[in-house]
Amino acid sequence: MPAPMPAAPAEAPDHDCPLCPRLVAYRLANRAKWPEWHNAPVPCWGPVDAPLMILGLAPGVKGANRTGRPFTGDHAGKLLYASLLRFGLAEGDYREDPADGMRLTGARIVNAVRCVPPENLPTPAEIGTCNRFLKAEFGAMPRLRVVLALGLVAHNAALKAHGIPAARHRFAHGALHALPGGLLLADSYHVSRYNTQTGRLTEAMFHSVLAAAIASAKSADFPPAEMNRP
Repeated sequence: MPAPMPAAPAEAPDHDCPLCPRLVAYRLANRAKWPEWHNAPVPCWGPVDAPLMILGLAPGVKGANRTGRPFTGDHAGKLLYASLLRFGLAEGDYREDPADGMRLTGARIVNAVRCVPPENLPTPAEIGTCNRFLKAEFGAMPRLRVVLALGLVAHNAALKAHGIPAARHRFAHGALHALPGGLLLADSYHVSRYNTQTGRLTEAMFHSVLAAAIASAKSADFPPAEMNRP
């Protein structure tokens, strides 16, 4: 039997995406202040045939917005990439630089909002506008089994992309939610500086959720929809 054709790239915002006026104004201000930075929508990273999607919130202004690679240069990337390497979902060394040679092998990283927002907080309207690109990512990943949502915004964005009301599946760290089409949504607190430095999210807590997500991605037996609590 011939090997399946690779999935087509998902629809993505272009370098000068005009859809969110506030984010456009912030982008232009950052370009004037730091013209050598990426300062544009940050593309997703990782193989489109991966069984696992890591879904974050949005680029950090001095991290992914600067480097052009998700979580690269952000404090959050330290725990995230160390964990992906530890669990065999990436190869190489993470050095907070897109030229570090590291590559993802078993996961694809996507953000609910592609452009950096002021104060690291997109508005509901911006999240909704950018959801078309997240929906396209889901459609472009034919082997996707599990979405690991980092935080409430990512959790709700994943539900919105599937036309599911947020009230149907409440976010809770460690929760697993069965979605239509054989997809599982796993929840984790975001790997942000605040969460890790205050102890709200420890390395052990994140590894536990990631391990469960990986195990579920390898299994055809997902928890039933009514058993979606930690």
